[in-house]
Order: sequence, then structure tokens, then C-alpha cells
Amino acid sequence: MPRPLGELEDAVMSRVWKWNRPVTVREVLEDLQKERSIAYTTVMTVLDNLHQKGWVRREAEGRAYRYEAVSTRAAYAAALMNDAWSQSDNPAAALVAFFGMMSEEQRQALTDAVRIVQGPETQEPTEPSESAEAPEPSAETEQAEQPEQAEPREGPPRNPASAQGRGGR
Repeated sequence: MPRPLGELEDAVMSRVWKWNRPVTVREVLEDLQKERSIAYTTVMTVLDNLHQKGWVRREAEGRAYRYEAVSTRAAYAAALMNDAWSQSDNPAAALVAFFGMMSEEQRQALTDAVRIVQGPETQEPTEPSESAEAPEPSAETEQAEQPEQAEPREGPPRNPASAQGRGGR
């Protein structure tokens, strides 16, 4: 089970995910300093810990490293949700309770996600209307009905450190 990120780990990873490119300790430090007082060595330690845990990969650049996320924030959130759900003694009841907490916008996002995962081959055909011929949809309508592409399904391994042959933390 991936452990939830700590508050500072999350602040660092949020920037790495948002920028979606290899980053230096200095870049993360300067952005974090807009919100809080924090030392270079603290950010360096957090990024090193995230590397040890398998959340970021790094590549040497001179005497420093550039860090890059191993997976997306969406994959991280999905792994946390999946692990929480799998620990329930009644997964159906847990889902019902979870759906009951969702906003209408979240329920619509869930509906869209299910449609994307099922793909066109598993969706039921729609019933034709009572009129013999339905009007041709316009290009604008077809674009509006296309779901956005989902992010890759690849997520962090259940224990990110194990993917790199490291044990524990």
C-alpha cells in the first residue's frame, strides 16, 4: 500500500507534478519559499526521500540532480483510493458511502471515467427515436460528446520502493 505523502512531501510533489518536467532542488526551494521559510537542505532531503521511496527518479546534472515524477498525481490518488477500498470488509457499502459523499460534478466525472474505461465496444447502443431518421449530428456536437482522454493507467507500484529493489521506507 502506498503511504500517503506527508505535508511537505505533498508540497514538493505538487510542484513536480504541476511542472511536469525534471526539476532542481533550487527551483522547488524558490517556489516553496513564496509560502514558507524553508532551507535548501530540507528540500534536498525531501526529494532524496521521495527518490528512495520510488516517487521520483533523478539524473545527475553537474554536482546536483534533476528530479522527475515516476507517475502522475492522478495515479497516486487512484492508488490511495484503491488501497482504502480494498481494506473495507464490505466494498459495496464503502462505494455507496463514497458515492454519497460526491458532489454532482464528481459523480459526472465518475460517469465519464466509467464510459472511457468501458470503451465504445462495451457501451449499449442507444434506442432510435420514434422518428424514422435522426438528424445528423454537427461537428460541434460530436466534439462536445467526445470524452477527454484519460491519463495513462500506469500508477506507482503498490510499494514504490520495491520497484527499485529497495526495502522499507
